Amino acid sequence: MRRRMNKYELALVVSANVEDEVRNATVEQVKELITRFGGTITDPGTCEKKKLAYEIQHMSEGYYNFIKFEADAATPAEVESRIRIMENVIRFLIVKDGE
Repeated sequence: MRRRMNKYELALVVSANVEDEVRNATVEQVKELITRFGGTITDPGTCEKKKLAYEIQHMSEGYYNFIKFEADAATPAEVESRIRIMENVIRFLIVKDGE
C-alpha cells in the first residue's frame, strides 16, 4: 500500500552576508534533506533578495527561497530539526500546501 503524500511549501530565508556559493550550497543542503527523508521536490522555487520586515541578527536583507515538495507527515519535522541548526538560515517555515 502506498502512503499518502502531503504537499508542503518551505519558506527559507538565507543570510545575505554570505558568498553566493555558500548561499547556494545552503539551499542545496536543504533540498537534500527533503529527499533524504523521503520527500520529492515538485518545485525548486526561486531565490530572491528582499528586505526583511524587521532586522534579524543585525541584518536587514535576506535571500528568500520557496521550495515546494511532497512528503509523508513525518518528513517536515525531520527537515525542520536539521534546518534549525544551519548557521546561514535566518528563518524558515514549512506549511502544508492546500492548493
